Parts: sequence; C-alpha cells; structure tokens
Amino acid sequence: MKIGELAKRSGLSAHTIRYYERIGLLPVADRDAGGRRDYDADILVWIAFLHRLKTTGMPIRDMRRYADLRAKGDHTAPARQQLLRAHRENVRAHIADLQAALLVLDTKIDTYVAAEKRTQNHDDRDARNPAGARTARLGRD
Repeated sequence: MKIGELAKRSGLSAHTIRYYERIGLLPVADRDAGGRRDYDADILVWIAFLHRLKTTGMPIRDMRRYADLRAKGDHTAPARQQLLRAHRENVRAHIADLQAALLVLDTKIDTYVAAEKRTQNHDDRDARNPAGARTARLGRD
C-alpha cells in the first residue's frame, strides 16, 4: 500500500510515517518501480502497537530501542520483555497518580455540589419567607 493509504488506515500523517521510518521505528519500506514507498499491510499491526506505546507514555528512545531489538530477531525476546515490564511499571505508577488526582477532583466537585445545595436550600427558605418577615403566630392574648 502507498503511503497515503497507510496514513489513512493507520491514522498517522504521511509526514509522521516518513519520520518514524527515518528514526527506525518503522522498517524501511520497499519501493515500487516509480520509487514510491510500498508498504505491506502487516505494518498496520506494528503501527497500532507503537500507538499503544506512545499512548502509555513510552519515550521515543525506548520505542526505538524496542524496534531495534525487534529487528534483530527472536533472540532479543528477553530484552524486549524486560523493556515492556519496566514500562508497565511506569504505566501502573502513572495510573495510580491519575487515580489520586481524580479523587482530589471528585472531592472538590462534591464540595461545590454541597455548597450549591446549601445555597439552594437557603434561597428556597427566603422564597417562602420574603424579606425575612416573621411568621404570624396565632395564640392567646
């Protein structure tokens, strides 16, 4: 498939595809008779994996290291596994940080909701008793 089709199917721009190829994240594409890049459809699986690594915050240098190891063959599987294990720990730590931040946000939002309810209750009382007028008491004189 040509670079435009790969861009469309992968969600990457043609510029990003060329950049990834230049820095070694993508293998160098075959060329057609006209010298245009011609990619195999299997590259989409690799691009999806790279996208997951990027989404989880893996630095480009580590993505390149993984790609280099992958290109060297199956004997690098232990090193690739170790790289992914270390990244998984970073992702877990980041998720824990995000969960703690989410708890702070939820608590703050709950504080605003409670204050809004108090204000609404106060406004409702004022509407029933305009200008703070006292309610007439019926009683014996």
